[in-house]
Amino acid sequence: MTEPTPRIMLIHALRESQVPAWRAFEAGWPQARIFNLLDDSLSADVAAAGRLTDEMVERFLTLGRYAAGTGADAIQFTCSAFGPAIEAVKRDLSIPVFSPSEAAFEAALEKGSRIGLMVTFPVSLKLLGDEMTAIAAKKGKPLDIHGILVEGAIAALQSGDTAEHNRLALEAAKKLPALDALVLGQFSLAHMAKPIAEATGLPVFTTPDSAVTKLRGLF
Repeated sequence: MTEPTPRIMLIHALRESQVPAWRAFEAGWPQARIFNLLDDSLSADVAAAGRLTDEMVERFLTLGRYAAGTGADAIQFTCSAFGPAIEAVKRDLSIPVFSPSEAAFEAALEKGSRIGLMVTFPVSLKLLGDEMTAIAAKKGKPLDIHGILVEGAIAALQSGDTAEHNRLALEAAKKLPALDALVLGQFSLAHMAKPIAEATGLPVFTTPDSAVTKLRGLF
């Protein structure tokens, strides 16, 4: 039987999310046809504002409609600080649209109720926590979130100091309490899954790998 080759549009608000997404598809679903939209002004603007604005939601709707207009069979967002905007795109379009983290949250919740959520982009922490809480409530599962913001990591990565980014993430992971699972909430953290799992003994879920698994299951 021939493997389906759907057209998947990735929408990015951080350049650093692109390579982890591509690697996840190469490893988990090479048959998919992957295309990309990048607007990194969105991450700069939400960081400056400290919150998601109505104008940013409109920009997301524009990106979603453009992606659908190119013939995409599904849209995968990779930007974790924009949950309500992504929900607006889901309501606006008839094709499947996924947030960066929903698949990872669903997988982590199967491991138990005490879930760690590690992020490097400050605005993401509350938004992702709210998203995980909503998913747990929908599934009728108890949830105790332990949020971790790795201070300085995203700045190190954006300045080209990947080693410092990795060091900060690993040190933060080593300080975690007893948990049932850990979600790495940024696509740009995905490459740290193995060292963090080895250091902590926890089941570690990455957003790009979980997203690819869920998307592939649709087709």
